[in-house]
Amino acid sequence: MKNLLLAVFMALAGGSVRAEEINVAVAANFTEAATEIATAFEAATGHRALLSFGPTGQLFTQITQNAPFDVFLAADSARPARAVEEGLAVAGTNFTYAIGKLVLWSADPGLVTDETVLSSDGFTRIALANPETAPYGAAAVDVMRNLGVHDRLEPKFVRGNSIAQTYQFVATGNAELGFVALSQLAGRTEGSAWIVPDDLYAPIRQDAVLLSNGAGNPAAQAFVGFLKGPEAAAIIARYGYGTDAG
Repeated sequence: MKNLLLAVFMALAGGSVRAEEINVAVAANFTEAATEIATAFEAATGHRALLSFGPTGQLFTQITQNAPFDVFLAADSARPARAVEEGLAVAGTNFTYAIGKLVLWSADPGLVTDETVLSSDGFTRIALANPETAPYGAAAVDVMRNLGVHDRLEPKFVRGNSIAQTYQFVATGNAELGFVALSQLAGRTEGSAWIVPDDLYAPIRQDAVLLSNGAGNPAAQAFVGFLKGPEAAAIIARYGYGTDAG
């Protein structure tokens, strides 16, 4: 109903609704959820969201270099806030669309039971996203430091450029286990996993923001509104993300 009202309002306000394309920068962990949301958004509004995926830090760098993005879906809250501070985004439009959850995962069904595997000698490589550019990588470092195993494990690190590449390292066996996003395991039953307790890492608050490039674009504004709505929220929850509402 909300999406129908949005479409009706746009038709009344503009006389007719002209389908537009917008460019959305999306953190790699949100790939599958964003793809589904973009499909639902196009069905509801007629507008098409073109998605570009990558590590949050890398996407932010592209935004500072005038990449033609209209909306930014980050894997943290810091970079959307910086985008506003640096005049790259519209003040007051940043909000938390999802709260990420971290998982220690292996394609080997018998390897991971809980955190004790991190103190074992049962593996030679452990994958994590680059903590300098990927918030999930920074969270993985927090976990290992809090468990007192970081320095011991550091020689075994295999760093992915993004959480998507990190997942591939584990899925293909290039690393026996690794820290990935819970969303990447949605609908998958293979392997073994330990969902990391929230108190072992700082909350991965994933914020979105309307970029200056999209400030005058009704389609970009509509996408931000859709992302806040119930249809997008249901998709986000299905991929294992938390929200401010729980």
